[in-house]
Amino acid sequence: MNKATILKEIIEERKSIFPKDYTDTEIPQEILAEILQAATLAPNHKRTKPWRFKIFKGEEKAKLAAEMQAIYKATQPEQLFLEKKYNDIGFKINKADVLVSIVVNFSGMVPEWEEIAATSMAVQNMYLTCTANNIGCYWSSPKIVDHLKDALTIEENQKCLGLFYMGAV
Repeated sequence: MNKATILKEIIEERKSIFPKDYTDTEIPQEILAEILQAATLAPNHKRTKPWRFKIFKGEEKAKLAAEMQAIYKATQPEQLFLEKKYNDIGFKINKADVLVSIVVNFSGMVPEWEEIAATSMAVQNMYLTCTANNIGCYWSSPKIVDHLKDALTIEENQKCLGLFYMGAV
């Protein structure tokens, strides 16, 4: 099979796969490294490399789940609070083997939309590499991420665009 045919097949197979469908199998470190390396190959104007990824596994991931649940509870008016949603936040994070925060760093050298686009292309590269390696993944952008400035060590010129969930399928 030629490269174009293989690439077309991977693009056609790419889809969001959610944590409920992940197995408990750990993603091998070399595949995780390959996924993140693919992200860094995204085109970006003036080589600003605006993406900032933070990987959450194990205990760090469990702490993030608890923090996001606490944020949800603290920011929801009592009449809008849903126990199911609260539980789902923890379930999804804990069911994923790896979570990656997706943060864009605005350099000031190019328009902000270009750096958001470059970061999005980096995430698309992660999606495609996950697909090629039979890893389930999806990009989530819950409003809660706006409250994760400390957990993600987000600076003034940065914005969290969401979380990338990954798990073996």
